[in-house]
Amino acid sequence: MSQRVALITGVTGQDGSYLAELLLEKGYRVFGLVRQSSVFNTARIEHLNEKFDTSRLAFLRGDLTDGSSLARLLRLIKPDEIYHLAAQSHVMVSFEIPEYTSDAIALGMIRLVEGVRELGIQPRIYNASSSEMFGNTPPPQNEDSPLAPRSPYAVAKTFAHQIAGVYRQAYRMHICNGILFNHESPRRGERFVTRKITRAVARIKLGLQDEVLLGNLQARRDWGYTPEYVEAMWLMLQQEQPDDYVIATGESHSVLEFVEEAFGYAGLDWRQHVKTADRYFRPLEVDNLQGDYGKARSKLGWKPRTTFKQLVRIMVDADLERERVLLEGTAAHPSAEIAARY
Repeated sequence: MSQRVALITGVTGQDGSYLAELLLEKGYRVFGLVRQSSVFNTARIEHLNEKFDTSRLAFLRGDLTDGSSLARLLRLIKPDEIYHLAAQSHVMVSFEIPEYTSDAIALGMIRLVEGVRELGIQPRIYNASSSEMFGNTPPPQNEDSPLAPRSPYAVAKTFAHQIAGVYRQAYRMHICNGILFNHESPRRGERFVTRKITRAVARIKLGLQDEVLLGNLQARRDWGYTPEYVEAMWLMLQQEQPDDYVIATGESHSVLEFVEEAFGYAGLDWRQHVKTADRYFRPLEVDNLQGDYGKARSKLGWKPRTTFKQLVRIMVDADLERERVLLEGTAAHPSAEIAARY
């Protein structure tokens, strides 16, 4: 069997870095799409060049808002599998830059699948859908639950999710939508509430800050561990028939529960350090997301392995180590070193 070739859009993000690592471990040749910017954020993927043969790993410039660059890369690579993860992925930010969010996510998906169709290749495609598409549809949410998006991000993801279904039916393209509920790790971006909390816990524990400002503490989410979720992405593309799958833990926890667990684990009283601020509340809130992953369990053989408490502690431990390294000044690139361990 010849070596399989995979293209990952969004390879420098949390999911992309774990997925690249997984595919390289499975023997793939991996190409990562990297957007040109003034700051080349490679902290999550730098360790891959040290761990794996660089002949199997390459990063190429391209942009979801530029169809010609996508078409050029598809012609160059002719991938067997495409994992489409790239997006403007912060819900609150999508209210601030709705046009760019829609261009990158909704039209970005069109540019990708049109590039594949016009080139005449037949890769298996994974599209990163989102639990945010469900909005305030009552939990638990599964693949058949109504979509009721409540943010520009969620609307754009809904468009991409549905256009994937249209191309799957109209052109018989092998496209899977992974409806992933919230998934976290030590590589999560610091603007996301979970990393904002665990980083604050570490810094407060070490005396580097006194408080953290948060938004809606009552919002409930289904939080899982990212390395397990990228395994589900890969499993989807190994199936003979494309389909849509919810990936979740089946449990719902509030932001306040996350705060209590994180601060308690570090021996801190959260009431002394946590405050809320109006600017961190969304214009429209999503109250409760809780996924039903029964289809993934029965068809993919997938199930979550890391508990909520374990996830929180993994993230607190990683941030404590990261902040200690920064404080002691013993490493030039601590974020890359920590990323490699988790």
